[in-house]
Amino acid sequence: MDSKLVCSEIIANSGIAFGTSGARDLVKDFTPNVNAAFAVAFISSTVNKFIFDTVAIAIDNRPSSYAIAQACAEALKQSGLNVVYYGVVPTPALAYKAMQDGMPAIMVTGSHIPFDRNGLKFYRPDGEISKDDELAIVSSSTSFTSVETKLKALHVDNSATEVYVKRYSSLFSADALKGKKIGIYEHSSAGRDIYKQLFELLGAEVTSLERTNTFVPIDTEAVSVADQKKAIDWSVEYGFDAIFSTDGDGDRPLIADEKGQWLRGDVLGLLCSQLLKVEALAVPVSCNTAIEKSSSFKEVVRTKIGSPYVISEFEKLAERNSSVAGFEANGGYLLASDMEVGNGTLKALPTRDALLPAFVVLTQEKSLSQLVDGLPARYTASDRLQNFAREKSLTFIDSIRENPGYFLSQLGYDERYKIDEVDGLRIEVASGDIIHIRPSGNAPELRFYSESFSLFEAKYKLNSCMALLVSKVDNWSE
Repeated sequence: MDSKLVCSEIIANSGIAFGTSGARDLVKDFTPNVNAAFAVAFISSTVNKFIFDTVAIAIDNRPSSYAIAQACAEALKQSGLNVVYYGVVPTPALAYKAMQDGMPAIMVTGSHIPFDRNGLKFYRPDGEISKDDELAIVSSSTSFTSVETKLKALHVDNSATEVYVKRYSSLFSADALKGKKIGIYEHSSAGRDIYKQLFELLGAEVTSLERTNTFVPIDTEAVSVADQKKAIDWSVEYGFDAIFSTDGDGDRPLIADEKGQWLRGDVLGLLCSQLLKVEALAVPVSCNTAIEKSSSFKEVVRTKIGSPYVISEFEKLAERNSSVAGFEANGGYLLASDMEVGNGTLKALPTRDALLPAFVVLTQEKSLSQLVDGLPARYTASDRLQNFAREKSLTFIDSIRENPGYFLSQLGYDERYKIDEVDGLRIEVASGDIIHIRPSGNAPELRFYSESFSLFEAKYKLNSCMALLVSKVDNWSE
């Protein structure tokens, strides 16, 4: 008889932990039994109150994702459950289909993090799991039999793709984007086979751009210099009204205006929320303060960074407001309420989605740059230091916390300030400028945000802050 393995022990020994959204780590750590342990622990500890006999699984385009899905599927079948495999689809497509069918779901994706990593995202039949659910998963004492040598082929069901396409194609008219030229930067996005079709269904003239066979870790909060140049060059060459793209698993939008300038995700989220006439928002502390300064919402709640924290505020906001939504600095849009949009009712989808904010802003008569110009003049610059251990990140932040005034003086500030430690260290000076530093919850990276009344100032302060870090790192290594 095969010996039994305990989920919590296998997970603990793997070293894999939950980050801001999902469990993520190096690909080599996602062994078949580790994947099985996460799948079994998820089902046994977080969805007991629901009635179901099938679990949905989908993946992104990372080469390692299919094998991880196989292991999860095998473990679930061991537990007496059916598995429906939707293949490569955007995370919100999986989540939406599973919610409509009352099924739990597992998405295999590392989202935007580097190629050598991967991850798992989990969804109850009513939506994304909570931080309490994450704790229950890693603590699960449920056992299972090793799946190291029992992996079977998975057969693709296309219905998640079909339902996700219909969610938006039925909402807007067939000429909603008529006359607009849209570029789709496809790279390795999980939704690259969907987006061209959808934009054409709404009347757009679509050009596919730079599809790749290798995985590209697009980070919508830290767009590379190369991708910034590509957007400008493409806009000049093709005369686009906009360029649309996403991160690896299609839940974070990346949109450039007619000038080839990438919009920040929180700016896109703000525009979408205004146009939808949302009453109340939950957003992370890293989002631009133009949200509050726009005076467009009855209530705005700030949270730690990560979709579970945003989602955790929805129920309380719904008690006081008729429509509730959230978004993150990465652009992912979470709809907590059913909304009247276009030709009908858009069902709530309380997980990050890239398509909703894109279609809402692109179906307006005004250009993207005109819409942005109508917002309060607040600008954010952000970047990250990659391959930077969390311990070093915390050491650097602690050094600032010990003497914030000295740190600010090195950036040219000599004024009063207030500190917010909801997530990392966020310092706002009397003039309104903001410096925010935090370790990433998904990868060994230190993230920097700078907000000011001009883009030049925001970028200057960001670069100055990162230069200070580099000088300190040099001192540590001496």
